[in-house]
Amino acid sequence: MNDAEKARVSAALRDIESRHGCRVLFAVESGSRAWGFASPDSDYDVRGVFVKPLDWYLQLRSDVPDTIVEELPCDIDVSLWDLRKALLQMTKSNASFLEWLGSPIVYRDDGLIAALNSLKDGCFNPAHVAYHYASMFRKAMEARNEDGTIRIKKLCYALRAALCLKYAMAVEEMPPTPFADVLESVSLASDELDAIREVLARKETALESDVIVPDARLVGLLVDRYDSIAVHPWRKGGIAGDVYARLEHLFVDTVKGGELCG
Repeated sequence: MNDAEKARVSAALRDIESRHGCRVLFAVESGSRAWGFASPDSDYDVRGVFVKPLDWYLQLRSDVPDTIVEELPCDIDVSLWDLRKALLQMTKSNASFLEWLGSPIVYRDDGLIAALNSLKDGCFNPAHVAYHYASMFRKAMEARNEDGTIRIKKLCYALRAALCLKYAMAVEEMPPTPFADVLESVSLASDELDAIREVLARKETALESDVIVPDARLVGLLVDRYDSIAVHPWRKGGIAGDVYARLEHLFVDTVKGGELCG
């Protein structure tokens, strides 16, 4: 990603802060660009966390929006969570949010990413994360066409989900966000690894709508393992003793501290 692209995203974040009266605590790239297999026409999936003024958190109403979602020019897709929502999702081991914390592309960060990463292991539930990737795999594979073809984007999603599931079940830790790091961390046959690399190389020049016939070398990876999660002998799970209190302390300090900036 070049400086001009980062500048566009930074300008979009400043505009959101001005219009919504919030402060963006961190914003990162998610999706294919963060995973490392963007197409030439991939959009920018900007994800992050914002905080509102203290009075906003003292409302009696319970229906106040806790998410900012906007489709902006230059293919910038923004989805930001309120700090309270983000921290509560973290206590539930929300895999999407945990992936944001490991994104290699960071647009904005006031130190919150490091603070949350230090607490991530205490919130991590490997079974929850495994179900997330199993569901992602199923959704991607449901996009197969009757003639056996599949959009190359969906095939990459399915492969990443399958290997992240393999990683979560073997290591019982959060898989790395970049797909290249996942590939280095799981056991694969050499022909499977070669086939995956060929798909990734093709995706670098393919459009989002291009289709492909999955290579026969990938058959063993493109298997639905959803049912195996329930019988897997998980060793751990659930939020650790003082982690919730530390997250609550972080929430209060962040909401009470400092003036909002644009």
